[in-house]
Amino acid sequence: MARYVAWRLAQSALVLWAAFTVAFAALYLLPSDPVSIMAAGGGEANAVSDEQIADLQRVHGLDRPLWEQYLDRLGNALTGDFGLSVQTGDPVTEVIAEALPGTLQLAGAALVLAVAGGAGLALLATWTRARWLRQVLLSLPALGVSAPTFWVGLLLVQLVSFRWGLLPAFGQEDWRALVLPAVTLALPTGAVLAQIFARSLRTALVEPYADTARAKGASRARVHFGHAAPNAAVPPLTVTAVLLGNVLSGSVVVETVFSRSGLGRTTAAAVDAQDIPLVLGIVAFGAAVYVVANLLVDLAHPLLDPRVTVGGPAVAA
Repeated sequence: MARYVAWRLAQSALVLWAAFTVAFAALYLLPSDPVSIMAAGGGEANAVSDEQIADLQRVHGLDRPLWEQYLDRLGNALTGDFGLSVQTGDPVTEVIAEALPGTLQLAGAALVLAVAGGAGLALLATWTRARWLRQVLLSLPALGVSAPTFWVGLLLVQLVSFRWGLLPAFGQEDWRALVLPAVTLALPTGAVLAQIFARSLRTALVEPYADTARAKGASRARVHFGHAAPNAAVPPLTVTAVLLGNVLSGSVVVETVFSRSGLGRTTAAAVDAQDIPLVLGIVAFGAAVYVVANLLVDLAHPLLDPRVTVGGPAVAA
């Protein structure tokens, strides 16, 4: 157990390093730099001289060799110091901490809706005896996965807010303003969960243990919900970390469409301004969330399925 956890932690460290390095390389391959972008955004009325640009580049360390900048930023990141945001001058950790609550609220609501909707759809599709209804229900996840998130968001705004006036389109003052963004963000995630859970349920319902339960007189509901569903829930659990990453990445689009403040809009603004310290901090945070979720899923897997041991499937004696 200890050896496996140590190995997984080493893998997690490698993933964090790779994410940081790829983001750093991508930002420096762009044809400009954050100081030049800020200077150009001032317009002719607030023109910045070449000497002032050079001074700002020197302040942010952009005048140093690339390898030196990389090692310096990587070394500081290991201590949790990502420097100052080029846009605001505030510490990167403070900018992330300020933007995080809005995104956590949105992501939490979206995950609850995705799990409830995806699991409910899969259970209903495998429970119904009506073939036509089962086919319709099983086709819905494919539609949910293929629909672009921004298109779904704009459609909900147009219909639910502007045409029917049921819910606010923008803002985040109360819970009603959270409904449409959460539904938009939950749709693709819930669709993936429904696909995996429904496929797993169909397989579980024809397993020998399900036949044994039926032979012992268990009701259809008991077999479906008491025996098959818990075992079928293991495959969806294994993709939880990936889906969590999808929710965080999807928040960039959703927060922009619904004009919500959060980590998504902060990320979009940072990339647009080529704010290197802030982008690197956000990438490191997202990668850390991903690897922690992966590790927790791996450790929880054996608790849900006794056939699986930490580090691999159990071997029968």
